[in-house]
Amino acid sequence: MSDTPDYRDTVFLPETDFPMRAGLPQREPEWLDRWARLNIYDTLRAKGEGRKPFILHDGPPYANGNLHIGHALNKVLKDFITRSQQMMGRDARYVPGWDCHGLPIEWKIEEQYRQKGLDKDTVDTVEFRQECRRFADQWVDIQREEFKRLGVTGKWDDPYLTMNYHAEAVIAEEFMKLLMNGSLYQGSKPVMWSPVEKTALAEAEVEYHDHTSHTIWVRFSPTGGELDGASVVIWTTTPWTIPQNRAVSFNPDIAYGLYEVMEVAENSTAQPGEKLVLADALAEGVMQSAKVESHKRLRDVSPDELQGLTLAHPYRGVEGGNGEWDYDVPLLGADFVTDDAGTGFVHNAPSHGDDDYQLGLKHGLPMTYNVEPDGSYRADLPLFGGQFIIQQDGKDGGANVENIKQLAYAGKLLAKGKIKHSYPHSWRSKAPLIYRNTPQWFAAIDKDLDDGMDEYGKTIRQRALTSIDDLVKWTPKTGRNRIFSMVENRPDWVLSRQRAWGVPLTTFVKKGAKPTDDDFLLRDPQVNKRIVEAFEAEGADVWYRDGFKQQMLDGIINPDDYEQVMDVLDVWFDSGSTHAFVIRDRADGSPDGIADLYLEGTDQHRGWFHSSLLQASATKGRAPYRGVLTHGFTLDEKGMKMSKSLGNTIVPAEVIKQYGADILRLWVAQVDYTADQRIGPEILKGTADSYRRLRNTLRFMLGNLSGFSDAEKVAPEDMPELEQWVLHRLAQLDHKVRQGYDAYDFQGVFQALFQFATVDLSSFYFDIRKDALYCDGPDSIRRRSARTVLDLLFHRLVTWLAPILPFTIEDVWLSRFPSDDDSVHLHDFPETPADWLNEPLALKWDGVRRARRAVTAALEVKRADKTIGASLEAAPIVHVRDDTMLKALKSVNFADICITSDLSLTADPIPAEAFRMPDIEGVGVVFELAEGQKCERCWKILPDVGTHSHPGTCARCDAVLTEAGL
Repeated sequence: MSDTPDYRDTVFLPETDFPMRAGLPQREPEWLDRWARLNIYDTLRAKGEGRKPFILHDGPPYANGNLHIGHALNKVLKDFITRSQQMMGRDARYVPGWDCHGLPIEWKIEEQYRQKGLDKDTVDTVEFRQECRRFADQWVDIQREEFKRLGVTGKWDDPYLTMNYHAEAVIAEEFMKLLMNGSLYQGSKPVMWSPVEKTALAEAEVEYHDHTSHTIWVRFSPTGGELDGASVVIWTTTPWTIPQNRAVSFNPDIAYGLYEVMEVAENSTAQPGEKLVLADALAEGVMQSAKVESHKRLRDVSPDELQGLTLAHPYRGVEGGNGEWDYDVPLLGADFVTDDAGTGFVHNAPSHGDDDYQLGLKHGLPMTYNVEPDGSYRADLPLFGGQFIIQQDGKDGGANVENIKQLAYAGKLLAKGKIKHSYPHSWRSKAPLIYRNTPQWFAAIDKDLDDGMDEYGKTIRQRALTSIDDLVKWTPKTGRNRIFSMVENRPDWVLSRQRAWGVPLTTFVKKGAKPTDDDFLLRDPQVNKRIVEAFEAEGADVWYRDGFKQQMLDGIINPDDYEQVMDVLDVWFDSGSTHAFVIRDRADGSPDGIADLYLEGTDQHRGWFHSSLLQASATKGRAPYRGVLTHGFTLDEKGMKMSKSLGNTIVPAEVIKQYGADILRLWVAQVDYTADQRIGPEILKGTADSYRRLRNTLRFMLGNLSGFSDAEKVAPEDMPELEQWVLHRLAQLDHKVRQGYDAYDFQGVFQALFQFATVDLSSFYFDIRKDALYCDGPDSIRRRSARTVLDLLFHRLVTWLAPILPFTIEDVWLSRFPSDDDSVHLHDFPETPADWLNEPLALKWDGVRRARRAVTAALEVKRADKTIGASLEAAPIVHVRDDTMLKALKSVNFADICITSDLSLTADPIPAEAFRMPDIEGVGVVFELAEGQKCERCWKILPDVGTHSHPGTCARCDAVLTEAGL
């Protein structure tokens, strides 16, 4: 047994109650309760008085289900921004909100009615709307708690809801600005229509899926001219639109020919000897589809020959048609016709397609009203009355097949087939859609507005495009191109929906007047004021109560002369108006009503970004935001879209239950959110490993700062070079972190901090300074400098990380500064002196670190072959060819830097047997064992061990013990 005393109690080992294991799922709710008790959000608002505001306006999620991983990504990104902007000196306000009106909620209530065998249309409208309100309220409460569990800070006790009375009043008021400035009109035009939901849909409510459609080639017979006796052939994937045909179009720039059928295969509907007019580029394909075995081209057909040609509708004279289709069909030139597919001729139904509608406007073609809201033909339509195009279950009805049969019976069907193609579907019911002509209310986006807000343009489109290019910063920049092309090419905004749950179109129309008449719309400021006041007091439900029209119009105009519009506003108008009742009207809003940032998924270029831009351009004269930030979609680990049917969904609540919210937040910080991201079990395991490494760095700092006081502090100029180098790195990082947070580059911020914490600190600085921290005396300038630097590191590293890991960093902060009323989230990033930057010193230490890498790699070889167990057993000889590097290494304690007991530096030529690294030229390492005995206190092997008053110690440790009176 050794007679050497046990010196373990004399070593300054780290002391901290901060646990190695985080236990986040169990502990995070404690921090949430604490923040609620401290009222952190309102405390920050009071603290931020006088600061420059920063307003991230929340895009309202829909209040109708539990959160998915996309919600978590979105809200966590917003929280990164709000927290970091606050800690960089702004007054960062964040008011969460919810979209509460619209079809998804109405659809859920209707489903409940159907399950009970009730008919929604027999229920009082106000009662039905109140059920929708209760449903939304329930989900707002659920989602609010789920968002809070993510650690998202905000005004949760007073969010905005589009169904709040004030919100409904402002939405109506914003709509009535369109009424007053002349952009509102009623028009009858084809819109995207859901037969299942019986309403028009906005572009943002449409998604595209593969769908198998019938495809037909149909003969249209000229009624005279040189082509009499031939057939102009059209091709369509919507046979159900044939009864609504009013024209056929061709392109004068396409080459056409007259073709004769020679021989046909069995079961072909083509006839030998018949003549067909086709685009030359498509003729061969048409003949194959029609099972024509041989044909010949007779001659060219010129544009002049086609222009003005009159055709007969294919159902002209059909038995049972009752003369419905006994009209001429003009052949018209149109540049939207191509020879990429089809026949080079397009059948036009102006009531069921935008190109067709525009062509109809140009040539005065009549509109048809054959299709009912439920997707069936009107009951009195000959041959097809009552047939469904799309059934109520979303499946194809019989309309397509019945038309194909009728065309065959009439001898007009040249060929038929099926095609699988991308087709529009409702994003809610997932059912196919149709274009349907129906009276709707529109905002004219190319009409000069009478509102005196012409700074950025006279029309909605001009103002929106000017805003996109001159007033808004797009992150990433590709967002600008996407939304610009959408706005540049979009049609007028369809504002109306034929539903019950929403803000009504608060307008009255004159009985007997036409939409084109000047007095069709009632434009009266006094009426508008009454409506807004009524909505403020009782909400939009009052519109549906008996006697409301009388109440609004009495004493101003005769109520009997007007009808009340009962459609509701497109829900995108609701969310597009949020800037008015949130940013403009709230006390925590902005004086100019403009947000600093809108942040949503990239799909919102056609959704909320788009509707907000149009709405504000119409009512405010410009975009309601200065910046727009977009993120991609979240996929599984294989890059596949998440789907319940595939079983690859990641639910935020389950991740939090297993790992904690900070791990989910850390995943958000590690991905490039501007593109599509991946998440899954293996990725989350990797995230948790990164978290553990970072946590260990924080724990090391806490342990080695135990008992630190201001009296220990050392001025930077009095510190060793190694500490001054750390301060230089802090000054560099301060700039990078602030710049990164300002640019919303959270991945860049975290990577920089993680690299610094794990490489610069844990693997380099901490590794080197453990000896001084543990074994130097309390008054040692080296130990005091190291502890001073740890203190400076602590305040910066924890605040820089606080926006990303709010739960963990709160734990770290309170482990060092326990308090009943303090929080790390009440502190700003500390200012970092610019004079800590020292580029010459940094350049020198780059060389020192390179040389150190060569030494540690050489020692690792000896450790691997069991020559040594630890680097302190070595005393290598380091050969350095470069004089500048050699001088630098001699100016520092390079043995301490390499964590060896001794080390020799020499300019002698590098021996052949020396260890070298290919990427570090001019440095060779010759291994030697350290001479002497192992110090029982610091474990260095030194010749003087055993020669001092304290047995088994080196000179340094003996002096520390003596100074301590031991």
